[in-house]
Amino acid sequence: MIKKLFQTFQKERDLTTLSITKGLFLLAVPMIVSNVLQTAFNVVDMIWVGRLGASALAAVAMSGQIIMVVMFVMIGIGVGTTAKVARAIGEKNKDKADNVAMQSLILGFFGSIIFAVIGYYVSPWLLEVLGAQPDVVALGTSYLRITFLGVIVMFYGFLISAILQGAGDAVTPMLILAGATVLNIVLDPIMIFWLGWGVNGAALATVISRALGSLVALEVLLRGRSRIHVKVEYFKIDWEAIRSILLIGFPASIQMTLRGAVGIVLISVVASFGTFAVAAYGVGLELWMIAMMPGFALGMSAATLVGQNLGAKQLDRAFLSAWTAAGYYTVFMFFMCLMFLFAAPYLVMMFNTEPEVVRIGSEFLRIAALGTIFVAPSLILGRSMSGAGDTTAPLVITFITLWVIQIPLAFFLARFTSLGLTGIWLAILIAYLSQAVMTISWFQVGKWKHKRV
Repeated sequence: MIKKLFQTFQKERDLTTLSITKGLFLLAVPMIVSNVLQTAFNVVDMIWVGRLGASALAAVAMSGQIIMVVMFVMIGIGVGTTAKVARAIGEKNKDKADNVAMQSLILGFFGSIIFAVIGYYVSPWLLEVLGAQPDVVALGTSYLRITFLGVIVMFYGFLISAILQGAGDAVTPMLILAGATVLNIVLDPIMIFWLGWGVNGAALATVISRALGSLVALEVLLRGRSRIHVKVEYFKIDWEAIRSILLIGFPASIQMTLRGAVGIVLISVVASFGTFAVAAYGVGLELWMIAMMPGFALGMSAATLVGQNLGAKQLDRAFLSAWTAAGYYTVFMFFMCLMFLFAAPYLVMMFNTEPEVVRIGSEFLRIAALGTIFVAPSLILGRSMSGAGDTTAPLVITFITLWVIQIPLAFFLARFTSLGLTGIWLAILIAYLSQAVMTISWFQVGKWKHKRV
């Protein structure tokens, strides 16, 4: 029965003729599972590390924000790759899709080496800039350095998933990630407590698990076990293909880097209110990311459908695919809003039972919950435009809403009013609303339909 279920999702279908709802379902379900598993890496680390105390939890939370910025840079290459692969599949040009995959892997290899070297040496400085206390800097530096050294295996996991998802295969990445997540769950308590390596053990467990997952994923591509086959003859630099990937991916990288950098700036503001505040904010972000996981999956599904349908010259169907996905995610986020509002303290206590951490984390979740309905359409429609190859508009919108509105407002409300931390949470809420209005407006203009890739 389980084998038959997997075959249902893995079966190759023409997403330019299949029912939109069915296409979204077949792509999104495996992606949702994959995204939940992806989040599980961080959640499991946070749960185990939380037992070591607030300082250890704060160290992992701050380190996670730094690593997230680095990952966002490479995910931008993944966005460009997905758009190119999806468009090639829609054009029925599989050789072109295979070549794009190879060029993406070449970019990922050199990019990861650069980030690994730089990140290793600047780790303590980054934590100090964020305002971490000395004990948090000491714990976070070793955690960050181990993670940076393993950044190449994390990059490849994201890139190969982007390649396969662009071709319409979301199941293979899910199965690989499931195995890696189970391994991480097993290794975490062993390395953190049994071997006594603390936060370093959490970092090593994650790197080892992701490394094995990336090796399996690479083997899938090299042997052609999925819909993309990276062949030996493509193992050379194709400057035109790389240029095309970067033209799409660079604005996406900048957009996601700006988003990640906002997290770093905000956590530095939060750090001025103490270690408990940082720990609570870190827990709140992990819970918020769980709510975002289905949105990322539906957004990637919509991006694949939009890309393939534009490749097949079906513009209206691409438009409808994006709005259908947005509608489903809006319904889901309504229920997440209710859960955050009424169960916030219990959710935070899963990570840490310190009263002050629970109080601050609960307030953050309840205010952020009010923005869930605004997040839904902006996330899905933004990813849909990226799937069409239009990554510049989402970049501009992200810059305005986060850096022109959210950051200045957060600083003002936190430092110059009596709101304190509450002001930061309100600034985040206002940014969600602004982004939704701008994204929906630009999407309806429809220039993304005619973007050449």
